[in-house]
Amino acid sequence: MMAARWPRTLWIVRHGESAGNLARDAALAEGAQRIALSTRDVDIPLSERGEDQAKALGKAFAGRASDERPQVILSSPYDRARATATLFRSSGGAAADTPICVDERLREKEFGVLDGLTVAGVAAIYPEQAEFRRLLGKFYHRPPGGESWCDVIFRLRSVMDTIALHHAGQRVMIVAHQVVVLCLRYIIENLSEERILAIDREGDVANGSVTEYRFDPATGQEGGMVLTGYNIVSHLVKATAEPDRAAGVRG
Repeated sequence: MMAARWPRTLWIVRHGESAGNLARDAALAEGAQRIALSTRDVDIPLSERGEDQAKALGKAFAGRASDERPQVILSSPYDRARATATLFRSSGGAAADTPICVDERLREKEFGVLDGLTVAGVAAIYPEQAEFRRLLGKFYHRPPGGESWCDVIFRLRSVMDTIALHHAGQRVMIVAHQVVVLCLRYIIENLSEERILAIDREGDVANGSVTEYRFDPATGQEGGMVLTGYNIVSHLVKATAEPDRAAGVRG
């Protein structure tokens, strides 16, 4: 039966605000070409506000019935995502024994030679890549050593296959990055390039936000996932940990 391929509920969370997000804000404010970071992207930690956002999300889920909280958490291997998942669980968002499974396929989009550059930096240092991106669009443009959105989608399709194999019928939470949230929407909702890029243009996926799907047996011929909330930040507002805008190259 096709229904067995879907989780009962799927929450997709963008990690809390990171030190990289703050560094990029500073670079943009200064008109700099490079973001002032001295660590690998994978090692960039949450900011203090990012920690508060993760805790606020956990506390919001702690107020739910046990069957409305995740049974398993899948996390990007990046420090900011793993920390978000851990703080979410320790704040009561899931039972203490809920597994947090790190999956490298949920990692941030890889930017290759453009990593750590602002838009101005890309234009100044790699003008040919800025032109390629303009011609191809972000969906298909792959910088040297990096990935296009299509590359990210390719690996995320296999993540959904893993969920179908091991977590069908369960309540699953994914903690990852802005591009991952958008590309999962593309896959789950069978969107077009034009539609997902239009959603992207409408606004950033907020740090600490939740996108929610629930299985509906009446959807399609054999049931499917229905989007019940996108970019939800009410838990952050209630906790006075204001949602912030996405901060760019290091998502």
